[in-house]
Amino acid sequence: MNIQIFGSNKCFDTKKAQRYFKERNIRFQFIDLSQKSLSKGELSSVLANVGSLDELINEKSKAYEKSFIKYVPYEAKIEKLLENGELFRTPIVRNGRQSTVGYCPDVWKSWE
Repeated sequence: MNIQIFGSNKCFDTKKAQRYFKERNIRFQFIDLSQKSLSKGELSSVLANVGSLDELINEKSKAYEKSFIKYVPYEAKIEKLLENGELFRTPIVRNGRQSTVGYCPDVWKSWE
């Protein structure tokens, strides 16, 4: 298992995801989205699993209002997401090619 958790140290659900894997002694890599965003390849892999770009965008974040992302076309939304990691809904948890957005312990259990 190769777990990556993309999130923020301020996000409660990200902390819950980290705790979930720690309690089960499953090693993971944490990537703070406020410092480093997903790569284009990582984003396309997550999009393939999630299905919709809207599922990845956190409409409650402060960055959402400042970025005007809801008014731009699809390709520009992808570029804005890659530029500003604070626009993502967190946590994004990846296990190889599989991924989830948000706190999803039922899915993670099937990965074990």
